[in-house]
Amino acid sequence: MNAIQLQQLKQLVPNRFIDVDHDNFAHYSHDETEDLKFYPDLVLMPESTHEVSQILAYCHQNNIPVTTRGAGTGLSGGALPIHAGVVLSTEKMNRILTIDQANLQIVTQPGVITQVLQETVIEKGLFYPVDPSSRGSSFIGGNVAHNSGGPRAVKYGVTKDYVLDLEVVLADGKIMHTGAKVLKNSTGYNLTQLFVGSEGTLGVITEITLKLLPFPEKNMVMLAPFQSAEKACEAVSAIFRAGITPSALEFMERDAIDWTLHYKPELELTIADDVKAHLLIEVDGNDEAYIMQQCEAIATVLEQFESGEILLADNEKQKADLWRLRRSVAEAVKSNSVYKEEDTVVPRASLPNLLQGVKTIGAKYGFKSVCYGHAGDGNLHVNIIKGDISNDAWQRDITIGIREIFSLVKSLGGTLSGEHGIGYVQKPYMDIMFPEFQLDLMRQIKLVFDPKGILNPGKIF
Repeated sequence: MNAIQLQQLKQLVPNRFIDVDHDNFAHYSHDETEDLKFYPDLVLMPESTHEVSQILAYCHQNNIPVTTRGAGTGLSGGALPIHAGVVLSTEKMNRILTIDQANLQIVTQPGVITQVLQETVIEKGLFYPVDPSSRGSSFIGGNVAHNSGGPRAVKYGVTKDYVLDLEVVLADGKIMHTGAKVLKNSTGYNLTQLFVGSEGTLGVITEITLKLLPFPEKNMVMLAPFQSAEKACEAVSAIFRAGITPSALEFMERDAIDWTLHYKPELELTIADDVKAHLLIEVDGNDEAYIMQQCEAIATVLEQFESGEILLADNEKQKADLWRLRRSVAEAVKSNSVYKEEDTVVPRASLPNLLQGVKTIGAKYGFKSVCYGHAGDGNLHVNIIKGDISNDAWQRDITIGIREIFSLVKSLGGTLSGEHGIGYVQKPYMDIMFPEFQLDLMRQIKLVFDPKGILNPGKIF
């Protein structure tokens, strides 16, 4: 990008840009994906759809790459400006526009923090249940771009299940709406769902209409220990076969909890030496007696899989601490070692096979893994730990091991990513899931929306 182009782009958003001589410029070179860094030429922070349209029209005309960025909490490198150009940050587009209590809907800009949106609607007795672990910092726009899930996806679904309509700016600056504020829509191709999970490669999302639910007033949280991680995984599908649908069902193996307790020493939890894994289970609703019945039924199921004494959180602090423990695992792993996180997902009954296979592949290639995740929907986060592995072996052997893990995932009926997306770091493995003609169909879809290839180039394919 030349000096004239830089100056003209800055004039589109006066006083809302960051260039190379700014102290905060480096912040926009990375997200939460490993230790990767790519620097843009310029960061722009529009406040309106009109400004986004002007920026894209100019970049389209001048063949300038544009990488849309939310909060930078992604784990697949989706916000990395690997071809430099412009980082278009949505941080100033941070307003909730309307809350329609009569129709249980909310219209929001993409830069609103997920937890802020959730707490705002809770005040009105409403519920937006999608809750990625990064909800305290991630933006709702980033959640849409990656079709984020989280612990409560097992009962309530993922982001795509709540998006009714999107306002999108296309690569050339044109503005369109993809859907409507209705619960049923069979009018043409479903462009709304095409944009959900598209990782900024088809357009820039500037306004989001989400459906809401009534807020469930009560919940109970259980922490169940197991002497076998495989038994814990086996118990997961048994709970559903018993006719019970928890609002969350999380798996954490022993190292995940040990590392987290070391990282967050204020969290007090004593674990017996023979415990190898835990299931964190939440049941919610409005009838406390019914919730207790469900917890008792779950406990009966867990007994069949040799669970230990179950901790039933009996106050709000204890519930909050258990959830804080689960939500802190990723940070704890990251603070412990260089690592690579793979976001695998399989049918939930195949979780024991996946866990066992990951450990076998790790032994073959000499790496340790720490596993945890949303067991209720078969989503296992596999953290491959560098530890004492040499840099050469880390670069040479680990990708071979990862390919074997993904091949195993496919053989079990699963896929590469449940909620983190493909982005930059997972694209080398897309051939495991799709034949070349199917990848080419996806590339052709991108070309229709982005013929010059300026939107988040170098991602997915």
